[in-house]
Amino acid sequence: MSREQAQEPGPDGRPRRHRVVVLALDGLLPFELGIPQRIFGKARDADGHHLYKIVTCSVRPPGLVETDADFAVLVGHGPEALATADTVVIPASYELGPVHEKGELTPELAAALAHIRPGTRLVSICTGGYVLAAAGLLDGRPATTHWMHAEHFQQLFPKVRVDADVLFVDDGDVLTSAGVAAGIDLCVHLVRRDHGTAVANDVARRTVVPPHRDGGQAQYVQRPVPEARAATTTAARAWALGRLDEPIQLRDMAEQESMSVRTFTRRFREEVGVSPGQWLTQQRVERARHLLESSGLSIDQVARECGFGTAQSMRQHLQTALGVTPTAYRRTFRSGGTSAVPDPADGLLSAQALRP
Repeated sequence: MSREQAQEPGPDGRPRRHRVVVLALDGLLPFELGIPQRIFGKARDADGHHLYKIVTCSVRPPGLVETDADFAVLVGHGPEALATADTVVIPASYELGPVHEKGELTPELAAALAHIRPGTRLVSICTGGYVLAAAGLLDGRPATTHWMHAEHFQQLFPKVRVDADVLFVDDGDVLTSAGVAAGIDLCVHLVRRDHGTAVANDVARRTVVPPHRDGGQAQYVQRPVPEARAATTTAARAWALGRLDEPIQLRDMAEQESMSVRTFTRRFREEVGVSPGQWLTQQRVERARHLLESSGLSIDQVARECGFGTAQSMRQHLQTALGVTPTAYRRTFRSGGTSAVPDPADGLLSAQALRP
């Protein structure tokens, strides 16, 4: 529903509230189920009136819906509630059955989705995107899901343009988010889209979350150092890891294994899956992440310790790999209390990294 539609008066003469209907599926994750109520439920106009009406429904008549926790939730509305929605939100579930395994809707779920009116805005959180994709609603569209499921999602739904790096994708009337807390980012974004920055910022303050989060999913993905099955380039990698702060040439690594550069490069790629140069960059990024999280070193010092040479070089590599600047990454993941040296480039990529 647009802002103009939102201003249409209801029976009491006040602007009509946007109706958000949340579809609760068996195996749902309670955290994700609560996100729409928490975010949309906190949105108010200048007079303090609620801007959204949130309703939760099931694919069956009112009753209990199982969660992935040791409790069930009592849902008071059946699938008919979907016909009243301006926006439908489908949170994550771990019991999607044929939806997750074959990319096919169950008859029960297909019947429920049939209640949704044309033009209704559709939103998924995490694996809720499987439901939209199985219904054919993401064909030819950009979309995202939790990074752990992105590869399977793309294989199951080849017509969907999956972006595994972003926190959410806004494709107009269909929006998808990455896993878990990315659902908060998406819902805050929708409040901003519907009612402006001031309302969205107020919701974020009340919920104690950032109104905008830098970067994408890449910064949360652990990338352990690959272990080779055959020890043909292991010594060279161990040698390089011990001197990441120094300039390392390809021929230097090849010499550690007494190989020609050509042979070393071929065997390295066979074992590790990337070129020696790409691997070195990955290790330097991982070392930078560790130092940014655990040390009080300045950005310039971290850059030198990791072998990037300059802070600008490190910023470019972290932005490419993680979608955030060093200071933004440190602010998110810092475990200690020592203050960090500001990064002048901090925040410049926020809109691009999320690219909703």
